[in-house]
Amino acid sequence: MRGAVLVAIAASIGNFLQGWDNATIAAAIVYIKADLVLASTVEGLIVAMSLIGATVITTCSGAISDWIGRRPMLILSSLLYFISGLVMLWSPNVYVLLLARLLDGFGIGLAVTLVPIYISETAPSEIRGLLNTLPQFLGSGGMFLSYCMIFGMSLESNPSWKVMLGVLSIPSVLYFLLTVFFLPESPRWLVSKGKMIEAKKVLQQLRGREDVSGEMALLVEGLGLGGETSIEEYIIGPADELGDEHELQDDKDRIKLYGPEQGLSWVARPVKGGQSSLSLVSRQGSLSNQGMPLMDPMVTLFGSVHEKLPETGSMRSMLFPNFGSMFSMADPHPKPEEEKWDEESQREGEGEAYRSDGGEGDSDDNLHSPLISRQTTSLEKEMEAPLPPASHGSILSMRRHSSLMQGGDAGAMGIGGGWQLAWKWSEREGEDGKKEGGFKRIYLHEEGFPGSRHGSVVSIPGGPEAAADEDYVQAAALVSQPALYSKELMDQRAVGPAMVHPSQTASKGPIWAALLEPGVKHALFVGIGIQILQQFSGINGVLYYTPQILEEAGVEVLLSSLGLGTNSASFLISAFTTLLMLPCIGMGMKLMDTLGRRTLLLTTIPILIFTLVILVLFELVTISSVVNAVICTICVVVYFCCFVTAYGPIPNILCSEIFPTRVRGLCIAICALVYWICDIIVTYTLPVMLTSIGLAGIFGIYAVVCVISWIFVFLKVPETKGMPLEVITEFFSVGARQMSSRKLV
Repeated sequence: MRGAVLVAIAASIGNFLQGWDNATIAAAIVYIKADLVLASTVEGLIVAMSLIGATVITTCSGAISDWIGRRPMLILSSLLYFISGLVMLWSPNVYVLLLARLLDGFGIGLAVTLVPIYISETAPSEIRGLLNTLPQFLGSGGMFLSYCMIFGMSLESNPSWKVMLGVLSIPSVLYFLLTVFFLPESPRWLVSKGKMIEAKKVLQQLRGREDVSGEMALLVEGLGLGGETSIEEYIIGPADELGDEHELQDDKDRIKLYGPEQGLSWVARPVKGGQSSLSLVSRQGSLSNQGMPLMDPMVTLFGSVHEKLPETGSMRSMLFPNFGSMFSMADPHPKPEEEKWDEESQREGEGEAYRSDGGEGDSDDNLHSPLISRQTTSLEKEMEAPLPPASHGSILSMRRHSSLMQGGDAGAMGIGGGWQLAWKWSEREGEDGKKEGGFKRIYLHEEGFPGSRHGSVVSIPGGPEAAADEDYVQAAALVSQPALYSKELMDQRAVGPAMVHPSQTASKGPIWAALLEPGVKHALFVGIGIQILQQFSGINGVLYYTPQILEEAGVEVLLSSLGLGTNSASFLISAFTTLLMLPCIGMGMKLMDTLGRRTLLLTTIPILIFTLVILVLFELVTISSVVNAVICTICVVVYFCCFVTAYGPIPNILCSEIFPTRVRGLCIAICALVYWICDIIVTYTLPVMLTSIGLAGIFGIYAVVCVISWIFVFLKVPETKGMPLEVITEFFSVGARQMSSRKLV
């Protein structure tokens, strides 16, 4: 995973520059005000201009990134940082400075919006939370280094605010070079535009292996939006053990499953009335949900997966290492002239073969499986033929297939979080008596342990003796129509794998209409809600209050006695405060993919509430100035540490995970726009609230908001750790439909 980690670090430099700029302008405004003799209104406008710029650029950044890609927008962000730094270094008057701050805000808005998207789309699901906490870590690191620089410059007799602000151009050059020469385009965006060869090469670089066929197929399926999804349960075994000795009672009980990797296909038996956690939650809800009508069904669906994670597999699925290629049964050795898949093939017309634009050496052999062929292949004949009879206990036996449990090539270990992508063929008779068929996409997740019968009600061929010494896999399944199945071909009753090219599918339908999909609306509600509550939970107020309580605690007096001026002492205190954040964010990075996002929020928000309540009490009651200052200082430090561990980074992480690929940029831009608007409201109402209700009233409001935040997280925010992005969006779709059906009842 080294490639994905390095890419995430490089992309997060945009947030490093944001943190650097925030700290620099907070310190430099002291010298700007004295040099340019500014009124308080203009002073506030200089600080606010970057917020205004970030808000304005966010309104269009998401839609543009969905159109032209994530990487070009990150390159533009680095250029804006660089240009704004040069203009601030030159600034002959306040008007030029305001223009430079506006350009700087554009760069900040692009980085804050797009870096989480980019990291989520390139990171493996196992460490996605850790990597998406890097922007918070590097942002705080940028603030610390900036305060250290400002402190050093403040010791001079005549510090230059132009140099303070202009230094931003130096690290922005590094950011520009990395975005141009190192960062690849997001593979998910490339797939959405039909650039399959390029997407495959990027994935191979990011994952450090050649076989990425499974993840490529997953990215293609992620283009789907809406559709009906059913939750089923299967008992799964290897298909090649089917023999002629003991035929199963009913062939209809058996289905073949085909995976994205070349290899064996598998046989599954549906479990009617299954007892898997997903099936139970889908039918009747969890026990906790029955007593809480406000609990979102989606939360219990996600929770049922994490409660049943197998003990033997950690984050990677070890159950399906070679699940089989869907088309390997049809033609395991494709000919050079066989149909290939790339966007250039659209120019050749529907009836011609799909060919690669990368030459023969770049042909996508692993992508000829379940996705594109409009022509009938020999697979149709295989599907129409009856399945061969089974040998004694065949569909459950795994003892002779140790690779099933031990895994093999890293590229064949599922799609992350214990999930595996597969397809099945389904048929029905049309009005004219002819068979109609198509593939169904299946996301499989292990339920129970190998060799166990956890929740299984299936009868095992061979009786109890066979069951006692045979291993098998029990899996819950999310079953829906593939993303690229052509509805037009279905209407024509085409038999066979009738799939269309992703670039053709991606261009269909206005993107704004996708926001009306139930799953997307549900995700937007969660994303917007948590962004609003985070901004009103008190971080800006506590930051504003910190210098005051540290002064009351005598820290500034102590530093002044060491020969430091008032400004220098203030900068040193700010540097120390941001330094405290770094180990706490590091701890959050470590826990993000183990404890999970939801658990971290539910654990840390009560601590935020407690510290805010203590601050209110000691604002109202004075024991002694020293005691009050010490206790308030401790509360502020604890608040900072807990906030940056969880509530600081998690809203952006969640927003980058819960939206479908085709509208991810647009939806995150909406959430980011809400974030910036709330940031402006909180920042500029704080002085008014101070004069009207005082600090005690402000911290009381923040404590109430934190209580509401905890309730919102408990009822509405699911646990997404370790899950592929495509599975997360599928769960949101299922949860939204369940909520709608519950309202109808």
